[in-house]
Amino acid sequence: MKKIILALVCMVGLTAMAQREKGHGRDGMKDLTAEQIATLHTKKMTLALDLTSAQEQKIKAINLEDAKERKAKHEERKAQKEEGERKKLTSDERYAMQNAKLDKMIARKAEMKKILSAEQYEKWQTMHHQRGQKHSKKRKAERKSKK
Repeated sequence: MKKIILALVCMVGLTAMAQREKGHGRDGMKDLTAEQIATLHTKKMTLALDLTSAQEQKIKAINLEDAKERKAKHEERKAQKEEGERKKLTSDERYAMQNAKLDKMIARKAEMKKILSAEQYEKWQTMHHQRGQKHSKKRKAERKSKK
């Protein structure tokens, strides 16, 4: 009986380690340049939405701008973490940050509506919504595991 329990514990441990080593989907993206990330994101959208070449170029420009901004913010957070100067945001700072984020999302939605056809836009919204739900579930799980 002890051997069976020991074998089960070992299997669970190995499975957990294998999952941890596998990492998350974005781990491979941190080594890529902003241009490479934008290109990959655009190609995925082209496959999903069947974009024309003109649409693809417009969306690539948007994705490039976003990727550069994300890379810059990532580097800023990384530098703050290394210096140990990451401070807790005040409620006003959090409000301003959320407000800016929502303004950007509204502007992005308007841009996409101009570029995409009605059918493509509906599909994009669905994809965007599902991705948001997936990320929020992942964040909740991470918060629970930290406690």
